[in-house]
Amino acid sequence: MATDVIIIGAKGRMGATLAGLANADDDLNLKAVCERPGNCDGLETYGCMCGDDLNALLPDCPGAAIVDFTSPEASVSTAKIAAGHGNPLVIGTTGLNKEQVAELEGLAKQSPIFWAPNMSVGVNVLLKLMPMLVEALGPDYDMEISEIHHKMKKDAPSGTALKLAQCLAEARGWIYDDVKCHCRDGIIGERPQNELGVQTLRGGDVVGDHTMYFFGPGERIEVTHRAHSRETFASGACARPNGSPPRSPASSTPWPTSSRQPTHTAIRGRPEWAVLFLCGTERSVSRECQWSMHCHFWQLNQSSLPPTNLLAL
Repeated sequence: MATDVIIIGAKGRMGATLAGLANADDDLNLKAVCERPGNCDGLETYGCMCGDDLNALLPDCPGAAIVDFTSPEASVSTAKIAAGHGNPLVIGTTGLNKEQVAELEGLAKQSPIFWAPNMSVGVNVLLKLMPMLVEALGPDYDMEISEIHHKMKKDAPSGTALKLAQCLAEARGWIYDDVKCHCRDGIIGERPQNELGVQTLRGGDVVGDHTMYFFGPGERIEVTHRAHSRETFASGACARPNGSPPRSPASSTPWPTSSRQPTHTAIRGRPEWAVLFLCGTERSVSRECQWSMHCHFWQLNQSSLPPTNLLAL
């Protein structure tokens, strides 16, 4: 049985990609698309319900999974409406501040919310592997990150760059806010050892480049992820919601975990598989179900469900 999906911001760059992939996937049913008031022209071409009022659409879409890659303010508004109707929600929006994240945490007590700044396979593999590299290199290697995005991107640094930076900082035992450096200008003196720079470039139509640098004595290591298409992110958000095996299953070997991380259950599938699993036809989080993302695997049931249903990676 196909999973009903509602795409928010269907005329935007990511929204149009998400709607197109949902329409092309036999496991998904594009139930509705939604846009902001005054921007609905052409939505009827999707061949589903459409409008500018999500609150009015949801009574006819019980249990449908909502996918929102819009803006921080719009995503929080979507979360409030979804919580009111009990619909599960997947958010790929970046740039949320602490207050907005806290608001999502509260709303997640009413209905499931999954929020990740980047849903590509490669980035989530890096989030798993980078702590091992940091630990292996040791404190003599200075860490920096650069990110490049298209000139239309509104937030900086990117949510992915911030997530990668937080990952590196935690691996070294730092609090990111204490060591971050988002800009250098003027006579600033020598670089402190306990510093993690994140630099931003904007221009053209770059989908997303992120490079992590490890500067050591006499050498440096660069680890780069380049997204060639927005479908890289959209595929993660719309991947295999109904528990069926993915078309290109990966190894079932568990990913190694460090002593700082909990042990997760490994299942076959791409790392982003089941982003919408919780939003599938059996969507009650009190039933045993498996998720996979960030190359981590949770076994969610009544005994292990976190205090809120917000899963943020």
